[in-house]
Amino acid sequence: MELEKIQTAIRSLGADGWLFFDFHNRDHLGLKILGMSEKGLATRRWYYFIPAEGEPTKLAHRVEPAKLDHLPGKKQMYSSWRELHSNLKNILGSPRKIAMQFSPLNAIPYISIVDGGTIDLVRSFGHEIVSSADLVSQFEALLDEKAVKSHFKAGKLVDAILDEAFNEVRRSVKTKKYKTEFEIQQFIGKRFKSNGLVTDDLPIVGVNDHPANPHFAPAAKGSRKIKPGDKLLIDLWAKLDKPDAIFYDITWCAFIGDNPPDEYVKAFHVVRDARRAGFKFLNSRLSMRSQVAGWEVDDVCRNVVKEAGYGEYFTHRTGHSIGEEVHGNGGNIDNFETQDTRLLAPGCLFSLEPGIYIEGKMGVRSELNVYIDSTNKAVVTGREQDELVMIR
Repeated sequence: MELEKIQTAIRSLGADGWLFFDFHNRDHLGLKILGMSEKGLATRRWYYFIPAEGEPTKLAHRVEPAKLDHLPGKKQMYSSWRELHSNLKNILGSPRKIAMQFSPLNAIPYISIVDGGTIDLVRSFGHEIVSSADLVSQFEALLDEKAVKSHFKAGKLVDAILDEAFNEVRRSVKTKKYKTEFEIQQFIGKRFKSNGLVTDDLPIVGVNDHPANPHFAPAAKGSRKIKPGDKLLIDLWAKLDKPDAIFYDITWCAFIGDNPPDEYVKAFHVVRDARRAGFKFLNSRLSMRSQVAGWEVDDVCRNVVKEAGYGEYFTHRTGHSIGEEVHGNGGNIDNFETQDTRLLAPGCLFSLEPGIYIEGKMGVRSELNVYIDSTNKAVVTGREQDELVMIR
């Protein structure tokens, strides 16, 4: 734990301290930041308060007295709830502005971890609770060049496996022994395994109107054959099967045949152009050393889709943070599902994936990953799809 950097960040936030609280290993964000395991005995509540200046304080139960011993600071103990309340009140002192894993109105669900009762307790002491979202982003979600190397390695493998999947479809079309959505999904899963990749779920493989459900999942029973004239979407994500590896997550669209419907081509070009506009805006702001938040990039992408007449069919945020989990804990590209005010800074890794979903017709999405490097420049970490993949 980098105490000095954390205290500097607390001051920059305008807060007087950061209060960590956990019970039964529920706060996975706090545990990671404090260098604690999510496993092991955790039957009693504990608190760890880092003031903006000065020495931190630990508050642990006498049944588990060593729970926070690896952390710097003085330690206090409690047994009864009355003693807990009294000690916590004394630790926090006079009314202050205190950051916790909390998000007003649950605006950023990833950060809304502390339960309402605990928020009530701290507020009862006269304190103002503010969100630790920006602190979590800085100390849990930012990746340096060393950490992100595994993402680039996974990207090359995933890109190659996507090509193999398209070729598998191409062979099946040529021989008229058509593969199903499920079979292509399973093919990709096997290629992940043989290339040393792991994932939390198998890819999305869907034709025609199936991807109008953005999280469509093909099943063994009832899966459609991929045939000439079909519109095809493949969304796949994976990471190296190694500790601390970082995910890579992309979506590409294809057409089986020579003459894709005009509306399908148009929809793909709209989401492609929206993706490009968001990336261009982001790099422009970064090049000027201006602050930029995820909600602003979402607005730029979404406006392209709206101006093309497809606004009502873009039904999700533009992108999500990426880390050791495919949906990471950093800033999302979102002013739709939430208003994500977290700043995009060096070390951020996230997807840009605008989409158009028309029930009964089609689902189109163009997804790539963006990393902001140490020079404050946004870079696309893999290939960019410029046109539909034509499978003849």
